[in-house]
Amino acid sequence: MKILSFLFIILFSLFYSSQIFSQENSFEGWECKEFSFRGHDAKIVFPKKSNDGKYWVWRARFWSHEPQLDKALLEEGFHVVYVDVSGLYGNDEAVALWNGFYKFLRKEYHLNRKAVLEGMSRGGLIVYNWASQNTKKVACIYADAPVCDIRSWPGGLYGGIGSEPDWEACLEAYDLDEKSVLDFKGIPINNAVKIAKANIPAIHVCGLADKVVPYSENTEKLVEKFEDAGGKVELILKEGVGHHPHSLQDPKPLVDFILKNTINRK
Repeated sequence: MKILSFLFIILFSLFYSSQIFSQENSFEGWECKEFSFRGHDAKIVFPKKSNDGKYWVWRARFWSHEPQLDKALLEEGFHVVYVDVSGLYGNDEAVALWNGFYKFLRKEYHLNRKAVLEGMSRGGLIVYNWASQNTKKVACIYADAPVCDIRSWPGGLYGGIGSEPDWEACLEAYDLDEKSVLDFKGIPINNAVKIAKANIPAIHVCGLADKVVPYSENTEKLVEKFEDAGGKVELILKEGVGHHPHSLQDPKPLVDFILKNTINRK
């Protein structure tokens, strides 16, 4: 009887897991598969018809928030993918998980060797940290009010408001403390140099009144190092706009940038 009960529990657990972690849903009318990847929520959205290059956009954070760009790229035949690593703040564990997810996507869905990276807010941390270690796997980067220095956000050590709970979690994620973080170099502002030298184009959308992730503490400093290293970052700066709203109401400039660096690459 105990053996039968044990087998029943295993079978029920497998059935329950398959229902919870492998679901077929819809994203704005497109087929969306939701599943668990190494214990992290993951999604892949399929275009009605894939473009010839099987290009894809990898969203780093805030799934479905301001989805106008993702929807426009789905119309262009892009896949849209996501795996949640938000609590890791772009650290080495997050990079390793993204490495595994990249291999999974390439093997399972035969997507293009190069991904379009989309980093919104704290998503900028994993986008730039992963890209700096995987330059041959990146077509281009779109970053929106991105965090480029953990001391700015969530630290709030300069002019930004910061976030105390996130700061404590971030320090723990990086195995840092209030003193050692001051000399920490593994941030997008510094890592972007490798990306620039690899000739990976980037575009940033930022609100100039942002007090959460201030432009002067993040994108402005990244762009300076990026361009000193020979790279180019296109900027769309929004006067009088804070951290929100993200993206653009009309995403055409972003779509054009991405198409230029993927489907229409010459």
